[in-house]
Amino acid sequence: MLSPGVRPLTIDADGITLSGLVSEPAQDPRAVIVALHGCGMNAGYFDGQAHPDVSLLVLGARLGYTVLALDRPGYGTSADRLPAGQKLSLQATTVRAAIAAFTAAHTPGVGTLLLGHSFGAKVAFAVAADWQGPAPLGVEVSGCGRRPAVHAGQLSPDRGEGLRQRNWGPLSLYPPDTFRMCQTVVATMPAQEVSAVAGWMRLSAWVLPRVRVPVRLTFAQHEAWWSRDDEDLADLVGRLSAAPRVVVDHLPHAGHNISLGWAARAYHLKALAFAEECLAARTQQARRGG
Repeated sequence: MLSPGVRPLTIDADGITLSGLVSEPAQDPRAVIVALHGCGMNAGYFDGQAHPDVSLLVLGARLGYTVLALDRPGYGTSADRLPAGQKLSLQATTVRAAIAAFTAAHTPGVGTLLLGHSFGAKVAFAVAADWQGPAPLGVEVSGCGRRPAVHAGQLSPDRGEGLRQRNWGPLSLYPPDTFRMCQTVVATMPAQEVSAVAGWMRLSAWVLPRVRVPVRLTFAQHEAWWSRDDEDLADLVGRLSAAPRVVVDHLPHAGHNISLGWAARAYHLKALAFAEECLAARTQQARRGG
């Protein structure tokens, strides 16, 4: 089931077919929001069905944006070809190719903002780090820090109730039908993503300093996967040394899976406001001839 105005699509990403969902505004888009889901989910994460206010795809199109939610490599259509998924750097290459193909066909000349959740945030950072051509407008991420709050042995995709608690937090944070409606959103986690999660401290030391666009970091009140004390946040922001602007936001009444909860609309509005800020900055830069 999809929300009104949301449709499935496939994209040829340099020989790898990726699936996903797209929504488009009635007028020319202000920008393209490329949304990348986390581990064990798929593109449907951004089109939650438990309540009309939850879908990023619906809200984004309503506010003038084209929203492209991709099934990352190893999910959706590409799962049969890439059952183990791809390493982070290869995912970034594939996703860049998909974005280039989509924008060339549908939105030439329109800026792109990368929005990533959890593992999708890591991919968004990696995509931005080695972007070729005009830079993306910015990177918005949620559910991703730098130092895990759990031991490596707890990163297994099969950790029972403990895994549920970390992914969701208090159940009252979500509309009542969330878990019934999410059956089509949940997907098998490709094996290569487990090692990439465990190695993020090392990988991030290489990836984050190469991000040269504005970054917004969102942490849910009940985020349980990542350490978020002042020292951890200072380290994370410090690693983004080439980003011209870094914003850190803490979202109340939200669990790790922000975009499926009651706080989803607030989060999505803030993310789209960040896109507006990035668009304004790009306009000012063009006026100055930068």
